[in-house]
Amino acid sequence: MTSPQVSAAQVLSALLDRSIEQMAEAAQDVRRFDRDAIRAAADVWDNNLYPLFRAVSTSRARERERRALATLRWMASFSARRRTWMSEQAALAGYELDAVLPPTQPWVPGRNYLGHVMAPMGGITRRDLDPLLPDYDLTEASVRHIQVERAGTRLIAYLELVVPRAYAVEQNTSPEPALWEVWLDDVTDSVFDLSDTRGAALDPGPDGIELALGTAGRLRATAGEFRLDDRSWHLSAAGRRADAVVPPRTEGSGRRSAPPVKGRLGADGYAAAALLHRAMLELRSVRYATRADHVPVLDLCRAYSGAGRAVLAAGSRLGGRRREAAFRDLIRTWTDRGGPSLVDAPRPTARTPRCLTGEPSQAVLVMASWTAAHTEYGTDRPAAARLQLGLPPGTEDVPAAAWRLRTVDCTGPEAFRLRTAAFRQRAPSYGRGSRPVPPASTCTRGPCTSSPSTAGARRCADRRRTGHFVA
Repeated sequence: MTSPQVSAAQVLSALLDRSIEQMAEAAQDVRRFDRDAIRAAADVWDNNLYPLFRAVSTSRARERERRALATLRWMASFSARRRTWMSEQAALAGYELDAVLPPTQPWVPGRNYLGHVMAPMGGITRRDLDPLLPDYDLTEASVRHIQVERAGTRLIAYLELVVPRAYAVEQNTSPEPALWEVWLDDVTDSVFDLSDTRGAALDPGPDGIELALGTAGRLRATAGEFRLDDRSWHLSAAGRRADAVVPPRTEGSGRRSAPPVKGRLGADGYAAAALLHRAMLELRSVRYATRADHVPVLDLCRAYSGAGRAVLAAGSRLGGRRREAAFRDLIRTWTDRGGPSLVDAPRPTARTPRCLTGEPSQAVLVMASWTAAHTEYGTDRPAAARLQLGLPPGTEDVPAAAWRLRTVDCTGPEAFRLRTAAFRQRAPSYGRGSRPVPPASTCTRGPCTSSPSTAGARRCADRRRTGHFVA
């Protein structure tokens, strides 16, 4: 590491602590809820939490260091994005990680089980896109899904484009169309209307990325990534070029190596790891927007605060009995903070918003998404829209002490319009019997129109039952 006093085991435990701190920061203020940061931080520990416990569960310092260093390198090999996250979080904890990691390897296409070279992913840059674009007709592309949401003080976006192929495919080929998935970071401008979804143009320039949608829609961002989901890509011009240089598939190729640290944990060590792992899976479930307002992110982060340092201290105890006793104490500590009561509690049922009386307060738009009707793997999916709102204190039957997250769904919307301004200001509220002010983000079904205010969120249940939706 950067100094003789800094150990790989300390860095590994610090990454766990930083993950919990990062998730707590991302959920601290619902008005700046960062669902993507919570998902990404929790996802790190799906496959890496048990290796961490095994790495630090020895009283022999040199062996612990060897295991921890091997675990760090295995974690970083998952992807360039994972390695970047590890380096950034280690730096925030005061450690320099890149010095002990092997050089980054460039991404190369792999082959699927049929031996076909697989479609690529990469940054939205001219270098990565120019070889691929001639094989597709973006002018005839259509938007299947668009989502814009807050990520702290920034906006991010996710887009799915169904893009016609400009190359011939084999007969009896899978009917699934080519799909471009686009992730945009630091979105500065967004304009979208579901009545204008045909045609797209992607322009990654020196000042950022501009994605034109239809005749008047657009997304502008400072950076982005893409993934091409096309099972026939090996037949395209770019695919044939890749096929000529990618080595043939061999047994075991494309599989990630097993975790480097072997062995079994003691019963109490395993129980502590399983308890924390279950909490991480619960936190990761915010990836589903309908779960985001049900996961007690702050409570879980509070219960497991400092878990990295505590696990390292317990695992370093001399002797198996002392080590197991330390893990039992750790489980009791987490239990006292409410860990098991949170992860073992039954998941709440879907909420039915109730109508409000009196003048509603204003809400904040956290996320807005729209999905076109489509068929996926033989299953018909209806058109749908979703809004995620931050509700201010006092909008429930019992006044709340903090803002709350609420997700509202709509099936078969007739109108959906999105503007960046919807995220920059509170939605205009209105009283009973007054006309709503036209909002920057609107979703309607039938003749109803409303702003993404608390009133809109409350009335959605009644209108869904009568065939109308307001959000």
